[in-house]
Amino acid sequence: MTSVNASKNPTSYYRDLGDGRWESTRAAQGAWNDHEQHMAPVTGLLTRALLRHEPRPGLRLARIGCEILGLIPAGEFTITTTTLRPGRTIELVQAEMIANGRPVVRVTGWRLATTDSAAVAGLTVPPLPGPDEAKPYSMTEKWGGGFIESLTGRVLPDHAPGRGRVWLTTDLSLVEGEEPTALEHLVGMADAANGVATRVHPAGGWVFPNVDLQLHLFREPAGRWLGLDVSVDFGPDGVGVTSTVLHDEDGPFGRSLQILTLREVPGADQPTP
Repeated sequence: MTSVNASKNPTSYYRDLGDGRWESTRAAQGAWNDHEQHMAPVTGLLTRALLRHEPRPGLRLARIGCEILGLIPAGEFTITTTTLRPGRTIELVQAEMIANGRPVVRVTGWRLATTDSAAVAGLTVPPLPGPDEAKPYSMTEKWGGGFIESLTGRVLPDHAPGRGRVWLTTDLSLVEGEEPTALEHLVGMADAANGVATRVHPAGGWVFPNVDLQLHLFREPAGRWLGLDVSVDFGPDGVGVTSTVLHDEDGPFGRSLQILTLREVPGADQPTP
């Protein structure tokens, strides 16, 4: 039987039970269903697992690819890690979350060798105005669940259905009693991008969960605030994409993509986005 740490005021998203066993707290609760975990903190925890699996000096995570294999139940689960493709300058590692006897999320990470490329470094997008230049913003106006409630947000002007720019942070730790790395902390909020600038209201006639999360990181992030410059596109045949430029307070550090499955809910009224 799966147990759930249901404390009303958790200080972390997860508790380490030892021997590869973990337990989610209410803060990890998903936005679509009360009995599932949100993919955002799951991403942070599995990134933590990748970082701690046979670490290699001189290599860093440059791509984190998350495949959501089904509903992610709240409560207890295990994590296993392995090296899929060892290499001197390029390596592929994997972490898998297993709940109730089945894999529910599989994450792979490409580790690439770091070199000094400052002479050719360049960006195609400008940095977002910082969180101090933005207005207070709460995702709880559209979304429920413990994870969304745990976030502090700031929104930049011209927010609209399908297009938005926000900053997010949280005071909670990823793992109870542990200070997360900046990478763990920031990627642990990245999946929230799909809820930032929804084209339709999530309580209305359509649902649009993502079935993956792909993160491409061209530099190591820093700090506590995650900036999301989000665009959402819906196609005509039940598939959509959320595309995001990821920022910290020093500027852009990567991009994320989420493929969406669009499903109409018969008989539901559509609120204003």
